[in-house]
Amino acid sequence: MDNLRVKNITKEYKDFKLENISFNLPKGCIMGLIGENGAGKTTIVKLILNLIKRNSGSIEIFGMDNIEKEQEVKQEIGVVLDESYFHDNLKTKDITSIMKNIYNSWNDDKFISYLRKFKLPEDKIIKNYSKGMKMKLSIAAALSHDPKLLILDEPTGGLDPVVRNEILDIFLEFIQDEERSILFSTHVTSDLDKIADYITFIHEGNLVLTEPKDDILNNYGIVKCGAEDFKYLDKEHIISHRKNRFNYEVLIDNKQSIREDRDLVMDSANLEDIMLFYIRREM
Repeated sequence: MDNLRVKNITKEYKDFKLENISFNLPKGCIMGLIGENGAGKTTIVKLILNLIKRNSGSIEIFGMDNIEKEQEVKQEIGVVLDESYFHDNLKTKDITSIMKNIYNSWNDDKFISYLRKFKLPEDKIIKNYSKGMKMKLSIAAALSHDPKLLILDEPTGGLDPVVRNEILDIFLEFIQDEERSILFSTHVTSDLDKIADYITFIHEGNLVLTEPKDDILNNYGIVKCGAEDFKYLDKEHIISHRKNRFNYEVLIDNKQSIREDRDLVMDSANLEDIMLFYIRREM
């Protein structure tokens, strides 16, 4: 069973529309939600959490409607948004008394353990925390009531590479029981190269793709060729191309479609390459 099912959701604003978005997040998996700033990633997160109302479509969490069973499903969700929502005048140790009144399964010992792992002082007021410290505090709180689904919006922003890798390891450990899942919204695609099982790519409010990450990396490639060879590429599989003075760089979605008898250079495409080619699309 999937821990999260998003089906045909639409949300309209005056100057933006998120249109007909669908994806499924299975148990035991991490899904990266990628796209440029303003693509609609945070809107999707807010719709899942029922912080804003959708115009159409449905969202199921653990097989339950996220609006009809909102209180029940939220007990099983951990959330890290792109900025801390804890009051600046709280001390870290004050958070436990607040959170245990919200989550039935809040675990003080687990929270203290994460504070120590992240080297967060218990007697310092949050106002004096750096952005990175606030993010680590949010992650510690999100993990300390044993959720089945983690929803993360730019969780590694402001973190140095050492701490980022430590937190990515914690996320991988979190899903090891194959019952829990993570939806990881970010524009730092290198994090997803390391840990994601699935990728959902949103561009200008529309769904570009939602596929297993390994399938994407196995199928997509960048062809480098001259103008004459470019004419013979199968246009059905060209996503986008860039032209410079001497040659073409072409993103294709099926590396197997390239004929071996042509003198072409084929490079692998990572998630960042794919996202940039789509965003700067030129056909």
